[in-house]
Amino acid sequence: MARTYIVTGAGSGIGAATARLLREAGATVVGVDLKNSDISADLSTPAGRREGAAAALEAAGGRVDAAIASAGVSLPTALTVSVNYYGVTEFLAELRPALAQSTAPRAAVVGSMSSLQPNSPQLVEALLTSTEATAVEVADQLAADPQTGNLIYASTKRAISRWVRAQSVTPEWAGAGIPLNVVAPGIVVTPMTEQLLASPESTAFVDAVVPMPLNYHQPPESIANLLIWLTSPENTHCAGQTIYCDGGSDVVLRGEDAWSWADGRVGEYFQQLTAGQPAG
Repeated sequence: MARTYIVTGAGSGIGAATARLLREAGATVVGVDLKNSDISADLSTPAGRREGAAAALEAAGGRVDAAIASAGVSLPTALTVSVNYYGVTEFLAELRPALAQSTAPRAAVVGSMSSLQPNSPQLVEALLTSTEATAVEVADQLAADPQTGNLIYASTKRAISRWVRAQSVTPEWAGAGIPLNVVAPGIVVTPMTEQLLASPESTAFVDAVVPMPLNYHQPPESIANLLIWLTSPENTHCAGQTIYCDGGSDVVLRGEDAWSWADGRVGEYFQQLTAGQPAG
């Protein structure tokens, strides 16, 4: 039986490419976006999220095997908070009970390598621990200054990666057999990045901030194909990961050592072995 997908942001960019590739492979896809999609929904509001999820589930016949949250904006305003974080977390929460009824439920989110860039710790913590009203208030304060306003997008992407990491192993997600992961692109050639790449000067700036030694700027299909695998039955154990599909930006910016966090645990490790306990 063909799998049924709900894809947000399906009107353009990565979401549109993902929906197209899924349909070409024989899947049933219900796209959600402000326009150019099956379901029109404003994911920047609580009502829009609830109504959009309900309409998408109805269009899918009440059955969904996978959800891909691709909708997002990159404005230096509080709208980015509402769409990029709550438009993901609350929309997925609305779909989760239906997902849990599938024999192979899956969910994936489009993040960004910007999750590695400077952000506002205050906004990140507000997103993870406070109400949307509080997070929007923090974002409005940041938006008052162009320099701090530019931290909003990266903050939403850091927060969504942390949310996925925390939620992925809970009874609601892992306990229900639903792998939940993030794909973090580099510079994808879409309408969202059109202005960033509009001149040699702006392109040079982007390349300095997001170096991509492998194959340079990427097409949306490079992300779509990874999202499709993560939400396929073949992915049985990948959970809570932010997978940087970014042409190598993560490695260039963070370096090759991704393991030093564990070095300080050597003593603890041997103490557990001595005590006959499994090493965590």
